[in-house]
Amino acid sequence: MDFDLGWLLWGLPIAFVLGWVASRLDLRQLRIENRQAPKAYFRGLNFLLNEQQDQAIDAFIEAVQNDPDTSELHFALGNLFRRRGEYERAVRVHEHLLSRGDLSRAERHRAQHALALDFLKAGLLDRAEEALRKLEKTAYESQALLALLAIYERSRDWVQAAEIAEKLEASGQGNFSGRRAHYLCELAATAATAEAELLLREAMRMAPAAPRAAMDLAALRRRAGDNAGAFELLSGLAQSAPPSIPLIAKLLTEVAKASSHQAEALAILRDSYELSPSIDVLDGIVALDPDPATAHNWYAKHLRREPSLVAASRWLAAEKLEAEQYHPDVQRALEHAAKPLARYRCAACGFETKQHFWQCPGCQAWDSYPARRVEEL
Repeated sequence: MDFDLGWLLWGLPIAFVLGWVASRLDLRQLRIENRQAPKAYFRGLNFLLNEQQDQAIDAFIEAVQNDPDTSELHFALGNLFRRRGEYERAVRVHEHLLSRGDLSRAERHRAQHALALDFLKAGLLDRAEEALRKLEKTAYESQALLALLAIYERSRDWVQAAEIAEKLEASGQGNFSGRRAHYLCELAATAATAEAELLLREAMRMAPAAPRAAMDLAALRRRAGDNAGAFELLSGLAQSAPPSIPLIAKLLTEVAKASSHQAEALAILRDSYELSPSIDVLDGIVALDPDPATAHNWYAKHLRREPSLVAASRWLAAEKLEAEQYHPDVQRALEHAAKPLARYRCAACGFETKQHFWQCPGCQAWDSYPARRVEEL
């Protein structure tokens, strides 16, 4: 069969033209897609800056559909879902990212961290813990350890919390000795007497400037009947940590009476009161005053020095008034008005409680409650 060279001469230009047309169509489609994706992306950013999160989500979804391989769009969308409280959708976005085989190592770690935050915000602490543990020896390790510490504190797993705090301290993230001492005190609260004393001694060694361990150990000695030992601990604490005296005033008064150290305790409380008047210290002085007939006059003296509804209420309760002068309704009204002023207030979040806490029940901050009542702040 003879081959016609004419067909070849015609075919080459036709093939060239068809190839050129196809390439132009591909380039045109690529340009259209590239123009659409940035438009949707920047439109989403604009909505986000204007606090229009619903519209921002719609724009980012459109951008993801136009360019499904762009990980940044997925991260932006996942973070938006988390901020809006749509945790299931945020988890799906970040799990999809982790399932991709083309994701770089750094982006995989970033997606793992974002997924852990989704679980944490959703309150799924067990899944958050599992996700955070996978970030060990990554750029997100410090953030993961801090999040794990918050989880273990919230679940009151003090052994695990102590382990994480030790790792954070070893990695140069700060001094966690005070917090670790608190963990030991928490463990001591549920331990047997002998073990509790060992834990509290270790806490005192770990954080010698912190008053809690010595206070808890003194209370432990008091329950065991060793009032002299308890008084020795509290008098030492009064010297090493004077700001804590309002917190120990009641216990100091009790052990002083039980161990015949009233004079020494009264001297400690009076010295503290002269430097910094406090209702709790004042109550201790009144309880230890050797002359019961004039003891309540301390409240009157305090009123001349500091205007105090709490002191006025306690003075009026102890004052022996004539029948025609005594008005129980006035007394009740004064006590009602003084109650909120006798609370403790967290310096971090403002949460108020009747009793002093070492960890705020509201914001979970440690050592955020001053030793003084609201009225004295």
